[in-house]
Amino acid sequence: MISMRILLNQTPKSVFINENSMKKFILLFLLVLSFGSISAEKRNLLEKEAQKIDLGQSLVNTFSELNFPKYSDREFWDSLPPQIRNEYIKSAEAALNYNWPSIKATDYLEFVRSGDLRDDIYSAPRSALIALVMGELVEGKDRFLDQIVNGVWFYSEQTWWGWPAHFYLQKALPGLPDVNEPTIDLGVGEVANILSWTWLLFKDEFDKIHPLIAERLKSEVMKKAIIPYYERSDFWWQGLAGGRSVNNWNPWINCNILTAILILEDNQEKKISGVEKVIRSLDRFVNDYPDDGGCDEGPSYWRRAGGSFFQCLNLLSAATKNKFNIYDNHLVKNIGSYIYKVYIEYPYFINFADADAMTNADANIIFEYGKAINDPSMQKLGAYLAFKQNLGQKMPNGKIDEQILQLMQLKDIEDFHGEDILISHFWLPDIEVGGGRDNSNSSKGFFFAAKGGHNAESHNHNDVGSCIVYYNGKPCIVDIGREKYTAKTFSNQRYNIWTMQSQYHNLPRINGVDQKNGREFKAIHTCYKSDSKQIIFSTDIAQAYPKEAGVKKWERTYLLQRGKRFIIKDSYELKEVVDTTSINLILYCDARKIESGIIRLTGHDYNLDLKYNSNILTPKIEHYNVTDSGLKRYWPEGITRIVFIVNSAAGKGESVIKIMPL
Repeated sequence: MISMRILLNQTPKSVFINENSMKKFILLFLLVLSFGSISAEKRNLLEKEAQKIDLGQSLVNTFSELNFPKYSDREFWDSLPPQIRNEYIKSAEAALNYNWPSIKATDYLEFVRSGDLRDDIYSAPRSALIALVMGELVEGKDRFLDQIVNGVWFYSEQTWWGWPAHFYLQKALPGLPDVNEPTIDLGVGEVANILSWTWLLFKDEFDKIHPLIAERLKSEVMKKAIIPYYERSDFWWQGLAGGRSVNNWNPWINCNILTAILILEDNQEKKISGVEKVIRSLDRFVNDYPDDGGCDEGPSYWRRAGGSFFQCLNLLSAATKNKFNIYDNHLVKNIGSYIYKVYIEYPYFINFADADAMTNADANIIFEYGKAINDPSMQKLGAYLAFKQNLGQKMPNGKIDEQILQLMQLKDIEDFHGEDILISHFWLPDIEVGGGRDNSNSSKGFFFAAKGGHNAESHNHNDVGSCIVYYNGKPCIVDIGREKYTAKTFSNQRYNIWTMQSQYHNLPRINGVDQKNGREFKAIHTCYKSDSKQIIFSTDIAQAYPKEAGVKKWERTYLLQRGKRFIIKDSYELKEVVDTTSINLILYCDARKIESGIIRLTGHDYNLDLKYNSNILTPKIEHYNVTDSGLKRYWPEGITRIVFIVNSAAGKGESVIKIMPL
C-alpha cells in the first residue's frame, strides 16, 4: 500500500515527544503532501449534481439494489474461467492454517523507536482474509468459513485498523492507538471496506454459526470507521476544515467509507447524510485539482487519486440507479485521460517524484473510466493493459469489491479491441509536465518527458527542470524514483535521501549547490511547443536554487528533432563563480567514453552516441549498484551517473548535449 508517513525523530526506545518538535514535524508532513496547483474556482461538481438529482430521493435503500453477485449466486461464481477458480481456491487453501497474529504494543511502538513501518504485520492478515473470502465465494462449500470468522474476530479484537505512521491523526501521544479517539487513515478505510463486504456476503452464513459474529463485525466497523466519519470533519484528508489542500488520501478513503456506509447503515436519513458528507469531501479534492487533469503525484499514485475518484463516481452512479453522472465535465475527462498521456510503453510510465517507473496500472479501472467518459483511447489502453496483465487468465488483485468488479467486467474487456496507445505528444500546462515521441503509435525511437513546476509538489523531489528519455521503449536517461518507504522518507530528513536531491536528477549543480525544497523554489517562463518535426520544452530553473548558488538565469531547453536526435541545451548566467558547476545525467544503460566528445550509450535495445563539446564539458562516469528493494524492481543492474564538469570560469555560457542513434 502506498502511504504518507511522518518520522518521529527519536532515539531508539524513546516514545516521548517534545510538543513543539511534534508540531514542526506535522507542519512539514502537511507541506510535503500538499498539492502545488490549487484551483481558485470552487467547482463543487458533485454537490451540484447531488442537488440536481435530489440525492435523498435517488439513493437506494439497500446495497442489494446495486446487483452485485451474492454468495448464493452460484451461477455467476461457477461460470468463472476454471483457471481463475482454481487459483482462488489454492490461494484460500494456503490461508486455511494462517495463524491470525496478535498486534503487540511493541509492534506499534517500533515506528517511533526505529522508523520501521512493519508493513507486513498489517498487510498479511488483510491478504489472508481477502484470499479466504474469494476462495469461499468461488468454491461455495463452507470450507473456508471458520477461517473467515477467525479473521473477522481478529479485526474485531484489534484496537485500531490503521498504520502506526499515521498516529499523528490522534490527539494523544503517538506510538500507540488511543481507543478513546478512533481516527481514520488509509488502513482504517481499507479494512472497513473489506469487512463491510465480508459482512454483506456472509452475514447469513455467520448467523448459522453464531449470531454474534455478524453483529460484532457490523458494530466494530460502525465504531471504528463510520461513526467517526459522521462525527468529525477535522481530518486533513477530508478537506472540510479548510487550511490546506488534499491529495490521493481523499478519494481513496472516501471511496472505502462510502462503501461501508452504503452497506451497513440501516437508517436511511443517516445514510443520506453520510453520502452527502462524502460528496462534500470529494468536492474538496475536485476543487484542488488542476484544470489540465495532471496528477503531480505521478501515474502510480493516479490509481488512488484519479482512479479512486472514478470509483467514487461509479459507486454514486450505481447507488442512484445511474442518475448521478458528471462524466461529461471537462475536468473529469482530463483526470482520466492523464493516465495515457504519461504512458511510455508497457510497463513504463513517467515517474517524476515518488512515482514508480513501472506501474502495474489497474486495467479495468482505466477501461471503465474510458468507457464512462467516452474516451476510446483510454478504453483501448485499458483493454490492452488487461491483455498484457493476463486479465481473464489469472485471478485479479485488489480488495474484495475490486476483484468482484473485475470478474464482472471480464467479458466486456475481452470483447473490446485493445490497442497500445502511444500518443504523439502531450502538455499539461498547470503542472508543467510535457513530452512526446518520434512517431505516434510507435515506441521506436525517442520518447522524452520534462517538468517545470516547483519543489513543494506532493511526494516532491527537488527535480524542477528534470527530464527522462527512453529509446525504443526502453529506459535511457531516467528518474531514479524513490527507495522503499521508511519513516525518514516523510520527515525533516527527507532531502538527506540521495534520490530526493537534484544532483541525482538530470539537472545542473550550480556553484556546488543543489536545488532547495519549498514552494518558492520553482521554474519560471516554462514553454512547450510541438509540431510534426520537433518538440521543444524550455524553462528557467534559476529560482529553484537557493541564493548560495549565485545563479541569475539558467534556461534549460529540451529539443526532440523527431526521427533524428534529442538535445539538452543549457544557457546560463551566474552572479559569480565560487565553486564547481556540473551538469548531471542519470542513466539506465552502459556509458562508455569512446573518444573526446563522444560517449556511447548501450541499452537493452539501442546504441546511441551522446555528443558534447569537450572544451566546455569534462565528463566523469560513475556507476551505482542498487541494493534497495524498491529501486531494484526497476534498475536491477544499477544506475550510471555522468557528471559533466563545466570547464569555463566565466559566469555566462552555454552547453549543448546531443543524443542520436548510430
